[in-house]
Amino acid sequence: MSDQNVTQAPEQRTQVSPTPFRCLTGAIMSGGLAFASYSLMMASATTFANKPIHSDNPMVVNLSSAVRTLVVGIIALGTGIFGVVAIGLLALAVQLLVQQLTKQKS
Repeated sequence: MSDQNVTQAPEQRTQVSPTPFRCLTGAIMSGGLAFASYSLMMASATTFANKPIHSDNPMVVNLSSAVRTLVVGIIALGTGIFGVVAIGLLALAVQLLVQQLTKQKS
């Protein structure tokens, strides 16, 4: 009704530049999550391996095998993603350190 005259102020987004400390902090957190996810994957795979499927119905065996594979696979995917992110953040921290050192010398 009378909202036509109200103007929204544009949001000011400030972009924070990456620093080696922030990259290392993120790499440590991501590496910790990767380790936790790896531990969870190994525990679930071991549990599934120690408890075989007791059924004579081939459909039940196939479905439970597929579900077990999907569960372990999704956890492995999360482990891989967190691991790659940790490695990438470590590489970025090294790159930023090298850039800072070469900028100071010149």
